[in-house]
Amino acid sequence: MLQLRGYKKRKLVKMNDLSQVEKRNEQFEKIAVYRKQFTDMNFPILSIDTKKKELLGNFYRSGSCYSQSMRRVNDHDFASFSQGQIIPHGIYDINTNTGYVTLGTTKDTSEFVCDNLQRVWTQHLQYLYPQAHTIMILCDGGGSNASAHYIVKQDLCKLSNQLKLNILMVHYPPYCSKYNPIEHRLFSQLSRAWQGVPFYNIQFVKELTDKTSTSTGLKVFAEINTKQYHCKRQVTENFKTNLNNQVVFDDKIPKWNYLIKTA
Repeated sequence: MLQLRGYKKRKLVKMNDLSQVEKRNEQFEKIAVYRKQFTDMNFPILSIDTKKKELLGNFYRSGSCYSQSMRRVNDHDFASFSQGQIIPHGIYDINTNTGYVTLGTTKDTSEFVCDNLQRVWTQHLQYLYPQAHTIMILCDGGGSNASAHYIVKQDLCKLSNQLKLNILMVHYPPYCSKYNPIEHRLFSQLSRAWQGVPFYNIQFVKELTDKTSTSTGLKVFAEINTKQYHCKRQVTENFKTNLNNQVVFDDKIPKWNYLIKTA
């Protein structure tokens, strides 16, 4: 009777926008133009984001994995019983289908993000893109890469000077983070590789991450970052005054698109 009347089990689909964002479509058109330009020049296009924090310890994790006997975990996920937390920050190279994951242990800050970018460029990307003088970074508009925070721009300017590279920052509009390539190309695969396995220690998580791959050629390289990071750092006194000397904002959508020029 249900089938005759068109009923079947359906999942909920996240499609209703929470609000109308001004210049949303214009920003997606601009992202498409930037991506084509950088692809044609064979310059790096990096999609970055921070995955959900995870507790270390014998805690329940959704999913299943092969085992020869029952696997017992704690009946409550209280942070006070954990051995700490990990903050997985990802950098996904769209051109080469390669992910670089940094497992942090303290805070998700812009300094943490820039340190990860510097390490990945120094150890990997500079050899893949020796001719590149500019890198493009796709990211959300909040958190450790917030488009409106001066401290983020200050850390990016420092990174640009250290790497001797220009950095084109392109932010996705609010409520559009699911379109960031790293979400469905890297993080979804990490969730699959991590499912059903307690995170006993950070080294074990690194080993699981390094083994993540797909039939379409995804490769993942993981590193552990135990540096102490702190929130609420202050912007230097003259940075806001001299901001336009190193940061060039887009004419049409400046809040989501700007170029960090190396000094």
